[in-house]
Amino acid sequence: MVLEATMICIDNSEWMRNGDYSPNRFQAQADAVNLICGAKTQSNPENTVGILTMAGKGVRVLVTPTSDLGKILACMHGLEIGGEMNLTAGIQVAQLALKHRQNKKQQQRIIVFAGSPVKYDKKVLELIGRKLKKNSVSLDIINFGEEDGEKAEKLEALLSAVNNNDSSHIVHVPPGPSALSDVLISTPIFTGDGEGGSGFAAAAAAAAAAGGVSGFDFGVDPNLDPELALALRVSMEEERARQEAAAKKAAEEAAKQDVGEQQSNSQDVTMAETVNAGTTVPENKTRDLMDDDNALLHQALEMSMDDSSSVVAVRDTDMSDVSADDHDLQLALQLSVQDSAADQTSQTDVNKLLGDQSFMSSILASLPGVDPNDPHVKDLLASMQSQSEIKDEDKEPKEDEKK
Repeated sequence: MVLEATMICIDNSEWMRNGDYSPNRFQAQADAVNLICGAKTQSNPENTVGILTMAGKGVRVLVTPTSDLGKILACMHGLEIGGEMNLTAGIQVAQLALKHRQNKKQQQRIIVFAGSPVKYDKKVLELIGRKLKKNSVSLDIINFGEEDGEKAEKLEALLSAVNNNDSSHIVHVPPGPSALSDVLISTPIFTGDGEGGSGFAAAAAAAAAAGGVSGFDFGVDPNLDPELALALRVSMEEERARQEAAAKKAAEEAAKQDVGEQQSNSQDVTMAETVNAGTTVPENKTRDLMDDDNALLHQALEMSMDDSSSVVAVRDTDMSDVSADDHDLQLALQLSVQDSAADQTSQTDVNKLLGDQSFMSSILASLPGVDPNDPHVKDLLASMQSQSEIKDEDKEPKEDEKK
């Protein structure tokens, strides 16, 4: 791939209003310029392209050599048509722009669109051509529009002066139904020659030859709008990948669902068989277990009752044996019985004294501030006497029983 910087000189004179090229000369020229810019930038990422106009108020540089295709294509919109083409001034300005290119390793090339008559003398054009050859600048000329023999002769002289090892070319495109860009696709100006040929340009030329502009994928010419063509291609690939992933995911989910349903059905069948097989057995087993538990419970109760009675008997026997064998313990038991009898006797004496009304009256009369004849005092003495009598009655049967 050739590394080069290219300046394209556009003819925007009044002659570009003619409609002998579809839809007119200027629009046909603009389509061809877009095609060439796309081919140049795609053939090598470091290639640069600049554009200038040769008519109007003067030569005007629209964009200096750059690799930004969007910037190059945008400068073509809104151009004014008018005036006469200044071929020599346009070529000289293009040479000056290439001289100030950033990458000095780039080869220099000028592409001129000449769609209006050339008024300059042949000698002047030859002088400009020799100057370009001296500075190693290649020149491609696209002659279209008026079929003038004098114009073609002047342009051929210019090409002969600048050509070096067939690095420069000229193409004559007569008016006709074919678009200007379609004719240029198959020319060396577009495809290049030798090692300067572009694979991208050759592919575009083959596609155009097969079906014209409408034969491109997605209906977009990648030479005219490579960014849009690339975006459409990437979008189509992403959509295809998304559809394949969605189909694969749906197939996997369907397979998992089928496997899950089979497993659940087998588990349900197994559980049902287990339940049906074990429904009768647990009832008999539970009944047997309940009967065994009840029998064990009754046996435990009987054993606990036997143990308690035997413990009481053993304790009574032990106490009797101890009291019979131990003299000191027997003496202590007798003393405790005598103390309890003395306590009962003293309690009986106290009850008798409380029941003696004359004795209690004399004691109360000796107390200061107490009137024995007070009805309340008398009632209290009467109640005390009645309580002592009741206690004596309760104790008499117990004494008889002891006897």
